[in-house]
Amino acid sequence: MNRDEIKTIRELIKDIDTAMLTTATEEGLVSRPMKTQEVEFDGDLWFFTKKETNKYEEILHNQDVNVAYVGNSYVSIRGVAEIVEDLGKKKQLWSKVYEKIMQTSYDDPNVILIKVNVEAAEYWEQGNLIKNMVFYYKRMTGQSSRGIDINETVEFN
Repeated sequence: MNRDEIKTIRELIKDIDTAMLTTATEEGLVSRPMKTQEVEFDGDLWFFTKKETNKYEEILHNQDVNVAYVGNSYVSIRGVAEIVEDLGKKKQLWSKVYEKIMQTSYDDPNVILIKVNVEAAEYWEQGNLIKNMVFYYKRMTGQSSRGIDINETVEFN
């Protein structure tokens, strides 16, 4: 992945406060809202959580995750999650917002970080209304929507 691709994804998700994190369970997929970290996207995503959550256990058993953002554009990010307990990293990313949300401090041993190593991102920009309308009209009426690309996929190698 090159700097331009990272910059594109960074711009698309930078103002979106909440993402949906999807993990795999024995019963199927589960999604839940997660507060987006206020750090510049560099190919990894970071989220705070606690060990006493289902997502913690799910990631221990299956690291494949998806993170979806909805704002002025739609972004779907596939990656591999990793549990990070590094106190220095927790301190670096911590803010007063988390203190209120989680009712604790960054040095609580129950507080952990989920680091998502991004493998691929697909995004749909809402900027071209006519293109989007033609695409969805053709889809709804059963016509071929080939040649009307309203989304892009970026592979992170």
